[in-house]
Amino acid sequence: MYVCNCFGVTEAQVKKHAEDGACTPRQIASACKAGTDCGSCVRRIQALLGRGACPRRELVEQGETVAALAPRADLPEAA
Repeated sequence: MYVCNCFGVTEAQVKKHAEDGACTPRQIASACKAGTDCGSCVRRIQALLGRGACPRRELVEQGETVAALAPRADLPEAA
C-alpha cells in the first residue's frame, strides 16, 4: 500500500527505513522524500513509526544522542 503518493513510497519502504534507524518523519523524508511534497502522508508515517519502532529510541529517551550511538569513522573499532 502506498503511504506517499507524491513519491510512490510504500508502507514496506517506510518500515524498512525505520528498521534501518529512521526514527522520525523527518528522517524518513531524508531517506526517501516521503512527506516532503504535499505533506498529507506525514501522519500516516508517524503512525507507522509509532512508539518503539526505532531500536535506538529508548537510548535517546535516556539522554543519549543518536550521534553518540553511531560508530565513528575516525576511531578504530574495538577488538
